[in-house]
Amino acid sequence: MAKSRRTRQLPEVAPQPRTTNRWLLVGVVLLVLLAMLILALTRPKLAPKETVLPEQVATKRYASAPPMTIDVKKHYTATVEMAKGGKFEIQLFPDKAPITVNSFVFLARDGYFDGVTFHRVLDGFMAQGGDPTGTGRGGPGYQFVNEDSDLKFDKAGVVAMANAGRNTNGSQFFITFAPQSYLNGGYTIFGQVVSGMDVVNGLRRRDPDDRPTYNGDAIRTITIQEK
Repeated sequence: MAKSRRTRQLPEVAPQPRTTNRWLLVGVVLLVLLAMLILALTRPKLAPKETVLPEQVATKRYASAPPMTIDVKKHYTATVEMAKGGKFEIQLFPDKAPITVNSFVFLARDGYFDGVTFHRVLDGFMAQGGDPTGTGRGGPGYQFVNEDSDLKFDKAGVVAMANAGRNTNGSQFFITFAPQSYLNGGYTIFGQVVSGMDVVNGLRRRDPDDRPTYNGDAIRTITIQEK
């Protein structure tokens, strides 16, 4: 016959702190709180994910994409003048990406890009701009579809739309520093830098993931030529 096991349960009584220990505990807590307050007031504040100057925030947003106003049979170039000096020229491809070029031309002529920075510039990869908020989340208030073509990311200076997935194009665009073949088919190419690539290469490097405390280089204005 198996022996029965006795389980002994003791009464659980919470210990009562002594009066002296209680006042000692209160003093320790007050000292800790004081130290935390001093630390909070004296330590440097962390930089926000993006630091944006007030003049970089565009007030223009549009209810819908612009109507088609370009002539796809004509030649269009965009001269990008930088606020710090220097400029570069982009040959646009209206025959390959008419919707994209039409939107870019419309925004440039309306002054949308004036003061906007290249907020994401990664060495050896690309320079991304076109977002008035400088956060990578801004846009003109409308989106449009991808336009596929035979153009490839096979050289430096390729200009294409940035997106958050297919058919989510807005105002953000990027320029490659080198061939990026793995991007083929995912982004609408609508231009090529034909002069001033040294200015593009000289754009201030800036990775938003590093929480920079400075802004990227700003565009003074973009001028469109039509021939």
